[in-house]
Amino acid sequence: MSGPTPSGPLSAGLRERFDRLALRLAELDATLSDPAVAADMKRWRMLSREQAEVQGVVERWRRYQQRERDLAAAHDLAASDDADLSAMAGEEIEAAAADLERLQGELQAALLPKDPDDERGAFLEIRAGTGGDESALFAGDLARMYLRFCERVGLRTEVLSESAAELGGYKELVLRVEGVGAYGTLRFESGGHRVQRVPATESQGRIHTSACTVAVLPEPDEAEEVQLNPAELRIDTFRASGAGGQHVNKTDSAIRITHLPTGIVADCQDDRSQHRNKARALAVLVARIRDRERSERAAKEAATRKSLVGSGDRSDRIRTYNFPQGRLTDHRINLTLYKLGQIMDGDLGDVIEALKAARAAEQLEQLEAGGR
Repeated sequence: MSGPTPSGPLSAGLRERFDRLALRLAELDATLSDPAVAADMKRWRMLSREQAEVQGVVERWRRYQQRERDLAAAHDLAASDDADLSAMAGEEIEAAAADLERLQGELQAALLPKDPDDERGAFLEIRAGTGGDESALFAGDLARMYLRFCERVGLRTEVLSESAAELGGYKELVLRVEGVGAYGTLRFESGGHRVQRVPATESQGRIHTSACTVAVLPEPDEAEEVQLNPAELRIDTFRASGAGGQHVNKTDSAIRITHLPTGIVADCQDDRSQHRNKARALAVLVARIRDRERSERAAKEAATRKSLVGSGDRSDRIRTYNFPQGRLTDHRINLTLYKLGQIMDGDLGDVIEALKAARAAEQLEQLEAGGR
């Protein structure tokens, strides 16, 4: 009697990785029991975190191996002449095979490389591109979409700087997104966003195409941020524009900081306090410098291997919003959804989950290739 079997058993290379993790767990257990390590709180915390992560994977690996043994024993029993034993074995084969498939997925997911930035907060920048007034209006629509999405998933947002357009929308908007996993949730939004629709300013009903760019940057850790040389910074104060009441208009509380070696600029005008605006502008500046370094590394890697979800280059056209057809298409993973109204209202979950799944599948493919 035969039952379902797991699709694609774990490769020998992956099995070796899990065996090495079991050895690493034994090392960590021994190290953490050393009084000298316990006295070094920073090292103890770091090793404790690693132990907790490795222990969870090793426990699954041991469970997987046990269920493999159970499956082999059930297959032996299935050959028995005893009808009752054979029937019981058939049930165990089905149960063990299902467990193995589930555990295999969990084990493979545990090995996928994790980006430490994924858990950080993020800066989300939206800039109008080609298309003039219509592009600025679309930038406003994207801002509303992201604000509503963040509200849905429990991420907090604040405006750091904005440059409003004459007919509505934004020439540029920078948001800070707070909450665990903010960057990991929004990271795939970086790139060119194209809209196809009849603009409000179009009298003859013709469809126009315009575009915006979105950049999502991980918020730097204060303890690990890029060390900026004050001599390489030019700091300008100016009067904040836009909403903010009479007080804002009377004081030069807005701050613009230029990093002279790279020409990267960041400003903040949200707060009445010049000190707080300076701190926020510095954080954005550091994030942009880190992002440039990251992009340069990614460009070198992309020269040898094209990433599934794009290089993150701001010029990449990653997505099209077609209003007449009610269609959203993400070109990186060939995803098309006919629910544009809901998406523009903040229902971005399906798109983001599909992008995360595509990234995980690509990472797993690389993992398997490396394990062979």
